[in-house]
Amino acid sequence: MSGSRKKNVFLTGATGNWGRSILREFSERADRFNIVALVLPSKKDRESIRQFADMPNLTVVYGDLTDYDAVERCVRGADYVLHVGAVVSPLADDYPELTHRVNVGSARNIIRAVNAQRHPEALSVVMIGSVAETGDRNPPHHWGRVGDPLRVSQYDEYGQSKIIAERELIESGLPRWVWLRQTGIFHPGILKIRDPIMTHVPLAGVMEWVSVEDAARLMANICEDHVPDEFWGGIYNIGGGDNWRLTNWELQIRVARALGIGDIRTRYDRHWFATHNFHGQWYTDSDRLEDLVPFRRDTFDHALHRIVALAPRSVRLAKMIPPWLVKRIVMRPLTLQPRGGMAWIRDNDEPRIRAFFGSREEWDQIGDWSTFTESHPDRTPRYLEHGYDEAKSPSDWTRHDMVEAATFRGGKLLSDSITTGDITTPLIWTCTFGHVFTGSPRLILTAGHWCPECVRDSAGYERQAETNRFLAQLELVHLP
Repeated sequence: MSGSRKKNVFLTGATGNWGRSILREFSERADRFNIVALVLPSKKDRESIRQFADMPNLTVVYGDLTDYDAVERCVRGADYVLHVGAVVSPLADDYPELTHRVNVGSARNIIRAVNAQRHPEALSVVMIGSVAETGDRNPPHHWGRVGDPLRVSQYDEYGQSKIIAERELIESGLPRWVWLRQTGIFHPGILKIRDPIMTHVPLAGVMEWVSVEDAARLMANICEDHVPDEFWGGIYNIGGGDNWRLTNWELQIRVARALGIGDIRTRYDRHWFATHNFHGQWYTDSDRLEDLVPFRRDTFDHALHRIVALAPRSVRLAKMIPPWLVKRIVMRPLTLQPRGGMAWIRDNDEPRIRAFFGSREEWDQIGDWSTFTESHPDRTPRYLEHGYDEAKSPSDWTRHDMVEAATFRGGKLLSDSITTGDITTPLIWTCTFGHVFTGSPRLILTAGHWCPECVRDSAGYERQAETNRFLAQLELVHLP
C-alpha cells in the first residue's frame, strides 16, 4: 500500500461511549484515515452520530450489523475493520436472544465478508471481547492473564456471547486478525449510571480500568504504520496498568471524594451489594499490549478530574442532597427493581441468591457498616497453571503438549495426527463429560478455551472442577 494513500477504516459501534471517542481520535488524523461507520437508523443513534456531521473524513452508512449485505458493503474497500459494536450489559442480560444474534452474528458476518473480498489478506480485523469472559475473580484469585479458564458469571449472556464470538474469530482462518478483551472503560457516562446492575458489584472485588481516551487511542494506533507483525493473530487484555488497578470499594470512595461527597456509606446499605458472581481482575499481562501498540497516557486521577468536569450539573450537585434522601428515594428503590439484589431477597429467588451471595444465610451474615473492613488485595502478581510447558515456544508444541493440556482439564485429545508447531489447525477433543468438540492449539492452549457446552453451564462450574484441575484453581475444589 502506498504511503501517500489514506487508509480506509470500517468502524462499528460508533455511537457508543467508546465509539464516539474513537471517532474523535480519528478526526484528528484526517490526513491519514477515512472512516466508514455503520450506524443503526434509530432516532437515538442518528442523534448521537449527528455531532460528527462536520467530520471531514467520516462516511455514515445506516444499517444493521446482523444484515450481511450492509456489513459487506462497509467491508468492501476497507484496510482495517474495527468491530467495537455490541449489545452490552445490562441490556444484554435482559435480551439474551438479541445479544447472541448481534454479538455472535455480527462477528460471523464480518468474517464472511472479509473472506468474500478478492484479497482478504489485505484487511486487518480487530474484534473486541471482554473481561466478562473470565468472570468472577475476587481476591485471592484477582490476578489473571490470557489463557486462564474462561468462566462466565451466571446470568451473564454478554460474556457468553463474547466467548462464542472469540472462538469464531480465532478459528476463522482470516490472515490478519486480533482479539482484544476489553476491561471496564472509565468514561463520563459512568457517573450517570442508575441501574440495578450496580448491586451486582462486590465491594471487595477488583478491576483494572482503562480510560475511554486511552482505549480510543489504542484502536487508532493499531491502524497506523509500524505495528509489529507479531501483534496479529494474538489475544490480549486491554488494561490501564498499575495505576488503574483498583478495588471496587476504592473506586467508590475516590469518585465520591472527587464529587465532594462525604461518607458514601450513609447513602448505601452494605448488604445491597453482591459478594460473588460479577467480573473483574488485575492483569499480569496487560503491559504486553502497551509494549506492542503504545496507547497509555492517562492516570486514574487525571481521568477522574476530567470526567467530573464534564459531568452534568445534577451529578456535580449530588453532594448537596441529604444522604438519607438519596438512600431512601433513589438507591433503595433501585435495589428492588428487576435485576436488583434486594428484589431477589424479597422474592426469595434462590438461584440468584445462591449465585450472587452464596446462600440466604450468607446474605444474613453480611452485617452493617460497623463490621465492614476494606479489602487490600495482594499486589504481587500470581499465576494460574495452564497445564502445559509454557516455557516452550508454540512453534515447538507437539502432541505431548496437547495431551498434557487436555489431561489437566480432565479430558482427552482424540486427534492422532499433529504437526509440530501447527497452532491453527483444529483438533478433536473430549471433556470429562464426553462432549466432543474441535479447537486449535491456539484456541485451547493460548486463549484458554475448552468445552463449549461446559462453559455454557455456568451454574455447574463447581461440579466440573471436581475433575478439571484447570478450573479447580478458581472453584476452590480439593482434588485428589
